[in-house]
Amino acid sequence: MGERQDTLRVIIAGAGIAGLATAISLSQIASITNIDIQLYEQAPELLEIGASIALSPNGMRTLEKLGVDKALTDEFGYRGPSGIPQIFRHWKTDQVISVDTHTNVPNPRHHTTRFHRGHLHAALLEHVPRESIHLGKKIIHAEADKNGVTLHFEDGSSVQGDVLIGADGIRSAVRKSFLPDYRLRFSGKVFMRSTFDASLVEGKIPNLPSDSMHWTWYSTSTIPHIGSLLMNPGKDQYTTVGAYDDPRTEEELENSIAWNQRGNVEFLREKYKMLSRPGCLILGSLSSAMPHTPMGGAFAAGGSLALDDTLALGLAFRHVFGAQTSGQTFSSENIKKALGLYSNTRQPHTARILRIVHNQIDKRGAQFTSAEEEDEALVARMRSRPNTEWLSEHDVEAAFAATLEQVEVIEASDQAQASKSTKTVPESSSGTSTSIQLEGSKL
Repeated sequence: MGERQDTLRVIIAGAGIAGLATAISLSQIASITNIDIQLYEQAPELLEIGASIALSPNGMRTLEKLGVDKALTDEFGYRGPSGIPQIFRHWKTDQVISVDTHTNVPNPRHHTTRFHRGHLHAALLEHVPRESIHLGKKIIHAEADKNGVTLHFEDGSSVQGDVLIGADGIRSAVRKSFLPDYRLRFSGKVFMRSTFDASLVEGKIPNLPSDSMHWTWYSTSTIPHIGSLLMNPGKDQYTTVGAYDDPRTEEELENSIAWNQRGNVEFLREKYKMLSRPGCLILGSLSSAMPHTPMGGAFAAGGSLALDDTLALGLAFRHVFGAQTSGQTFSSENIKKALGLYSNTRQPHTARILRIVHNQIDKRGAQFTSAEEEDEALVARMRSRPNTEWLSEHDVEAAFAATLEQVEVIEASDQAQASKSTKTVPESSSGTSTSIQLEGSKL
């Protein structure tokens, strides 16, 4: 792209939760006077699809900063009456063996909240102009050069911009275009999700808990590792999430994955038939897993992480291009600077998460040898779970401020070094002098 433009052209691949939140952040948080944001979604229409999604305090704070106030109301999402994010019970005895807690969340509206994914998407959609969302645009390839970025679509069309944000899901065409050799790692777990009307259980199941409950157990040689989760995602609904350990390799799964197919409840019931015991609540398709590692999976943090990504991006672009910033042009160098601030803000945090998740994947397949050891290990493990406040209550604005401080220190050091490196060569025989400026390091 040229060194100066009147408008910053932003292309967002995907109009899901992350894509919509990105559009909101760049328009509301970044405060850029001249910005054109366009979203390209492969779906032919935006439907209320998906099951449940939980947002921890960091995600809820970001929703508030984005101005999506509807999502913070009690009528829209669901927070348990106890104020406890999640309660873990033993699958046989119903004994409470662990609880999640909030450490520094004074605003109840920021407490962990559960939604139907479609409802949260609809709340975000209200803040994005419909004319900026282009449906039926399946991406086949993305490319970047000195003139900017280009998206190519299956229908033969293409679009150019200055910035491309990939928010096109787990099988991202954008990621594949720029990182063709990148391979997703299989966690060893297969999840099954569903939502249903609250009238199917309320008043029909004695002592139905109002808080989100997580019944958990571990695998043996005969029972696959599965658990159960029951929670209310708001709007008079309940959701169940189930999982089991799948011993197949990544290569075997690659050839058997069927995306967007309806699940079979009989398949799930077959997984649970061995676990029908007194004190164990199984509601037909009731389930979700607490992985056998201390913190489990990716902490059910994907939604909050995506929202925090968008906030960090908005802060970075506001710092470089915002209305209060004078004299900055939409040059490739300045765009690179903004993206660098975003990356330096988020990378340490996400790298920590990935280290833990990859460590869990490397340990997949661990099993206990007897039911007695199983129960003892279960209770001990759950009661000694590490505190994940660093994740669920992460402060993106504080992280961004710390990044700016680091940048200022580096820039000051570079300037000092450059000043010291300026040397004056003694006069030559011709009576002239030469000034040599040695370039300092760059971010």
